[in-house]
Amino acid sequence: MIIKAVIGVLCAAVVLAIGIVIGHFGINNSSAPSWLNDVAKDVDESLIEKFLAEVDTIHIQENLRELTDVPHMATTPGDEKTVQTMLRRWQDADTGLDDAWREEYNVYLSFPDPNNPNKVTVANTVQHSIREREKAYTSDQDDPEVVQPYAAYSPAGHAKGKLVYANQGKPSDYEQLSQTLNLTGTIAITRYGGAGRGAKAINAAPYGVVGVLVYTDPLDINDGLMSDTNETYPHSWYMPPSGVERGSFNRDFGDLLTPYLAAKEETYRIPPENIVGIPPIPIQPIGFEDAYILICALGGDAAPSEWQGAFNCTYNYGGPGFKPTSEFNNRLSKNSANVMGVIRGSVEPDRYVIYGNHRDSWVHGAIDPSSGTSVMLEITRVLGRMVKQGIWRPRRSIIFGSWGAEEFGLIGSAEYTEQYFAKLSERTIAYINVDIAVFGKKLHMFYLSELNKTMLLIFHASSTVSQLKKSLFKVQPIIHYQQQSIFLRIPLVCAISYHSLFLSGFVSHQAVARTAGNILIRLADSLLLPFNCSDYAEILEDYLNTAVTLYQQQLEAHKISIGKCKTATDVFGDAGEYCNTQHTGRNIMPLKVRRINDQLMLLDRAFLDPLAFPDKYAFRHVIWTSSSAGKATFPGLADAFAQAESSGLDSDWDKVHYHLSVVSQAIEGAASTLADVI
Repeated sequence: MIIKAVIGVLCAAVVLAIGIVIGHFGINNSSAPSWLNDVAKDVDESLIEKFLAEVDTIHIQENLRELTDVPHMATTPGDEKTVQTMLRRWQDADTGLDDAWREEYNVYLSFPDPNNPNKVTVANTVQHSIREREKAYTSDQDDPEVVQPYAAYSPAGHAKGKLVYANQGKPSDYEQLSQTLNLTGTIAITRYGGAGRGAKAINAAPYGVVGVLVYTDPLDINDGLMSDTNETYPHSWYMPPSGVERGSFNRDFGDLLTPYLAAKEETYRIPPENIVGIPPIPIQPIGFEDAYILICALGGDAAPSEWQGAFNCTYNYGGPGFKPTSEFNNRLSKNSANVMGVIRGSVEPDRYVIYGNHRDSWVHGAIDPSSGTSVMLEITRVLGRMVKQGIWRPRRSIIFGSWGAEEFGLIGSAEYTEQYFAKLSERTIAYINVDIAVFGKKLHMFYLSELNKTMLLIFHASSTVSQLKKSLFKVQPIIHYQQQSIFLRIPLVCAISYHSLFLSGFVSHQAVARTAGNILIRLADSLLLPFNCSDYAEILEDYLNTAVTLYQQQLEAHKISIGKCKTATDVFGDAGEYCNTQHTGRNIMPLKVRRINDQLMLLDRAFLDPLAFPDKYAFRHVIWTSSSAGKATFPGLADAFAQAESSGLDSDWDKVHYHLSVVSQAIEGAASTLADVI
């Protein structure tokens, strides 16, 4: 009995002592230990204002000038020069980061043979040789290091056949064309859009097409304008007649010989002949000045009105002969480098905000990617100086990535993700990518928005920073393609590319740097992550409503109910509202802060299903995976429905039911992650 009494007294004393300590620190907050203040502090608005004030236009201009001095296609000497630029800036003693280094990968790339350039020649009713290089308007465009237009990963070959017009090279385009013409042994000319670059040849091969040309129609990119006398570059930002969009023509991203693995020297590689998702027949991009001559000379029936472009002639299905003498691309493995840098977090160093952009370009890359890289360098200069001066250190770690070989298929960022998959998938809060910061008359900024949606902001160049701030949370989602979110499903920003010789210009980079840096600081420093669960619920509801409108009648006819998906979406909406209530106030215990932030950070991972899309390389997200159906609804359901509606097969309707079940259970599971912890 005495022992129990003594224990009781001791316990009471301990409780009293703890109460006194808590009361002391609660009353006299200045006496609290420094670590407690650090844990509880929120984003510093005055520091953000200081950052905005220090972003300097002159520095951004100097960055852009240095980055675009020479062409810097992946693995070329010009590319290595940009590697050294990034390292020098990020290792600077006064304005650099905590650490910076290069990360090498040995990757499979595709280049034209400079001694045997690609040639396309037309004979018979039209005698014409396609321009091998774009017209140079300035001395830098005449640089011998400017690679001639070519299709990366196109096979070598001599394709010869009758020319036909196949619109955008979609499966439906070739199917429709085949109803009028026998496509066996033909060359198809297609315009960009509707299907991926390489898909235009992949879709053509089953119909017997032996080669493909692809061009950018002025209707799709130039508002119909075509003349370099007074309408296109150098008089405006529009692509001139000889301009050619270069690009990687592979379907899948990352190093093609090491799928799902980082392309290090010792990594297993599949045989090149086992690569999938690359063109099975030769394909070559050309300018619209040549496409105009070819298409306007075609005979046969007129193509449908939706196939018509900007040329002042009727786009016919096909007629004249075609004689290429083409020796396409060499493929080889070369070392490509990422440049990585980091600012370590003070409170949660194991939580990452990643800011990246690729570094390589097809030519000088003044817009894509160097406008974005010049912005990133200015952001790191200002933040790096704050860290070096002891003014600031973020709550969470910030990782900066300058990716290599992106133009060949997102290779540098994919290899980094594959190498550090476990760590990144567990710890990453967000990924921000500003690729094209400025393009023509408008400022283009892709940024991370609430709850992992990929967003596109397009502001006029005259927009002020205050206007940008007000607009940040009033934009609509777009489907993304970058691998970071495909693998990890983290918040993402990505950019559009137009890879011609004539990308140039400088407008409003400072506004982009201020806005992107503002977002970066808030993500890294906010006590509670600035994500809004209700926004995600709204997107799911919109997707559901579209599915009901488009599909419910036929689903019911096949005895498939959409009711479970409706219920799951309602449950998610309720869970999102509850989650938002947990965000209110700032007097929250540190472990509760961590729990709420983890719920927000991991929410999107709940939508990953590794078995949902077996035919789509690395795509696992049942809400944001790309879809070929072109409907603003759940991608798996949309694609499966389109297939079933076309075929009428019971087995295809079973797949519709399967994808409806997948998305219903994913939404329900995601909702459960927002509830109180069990």
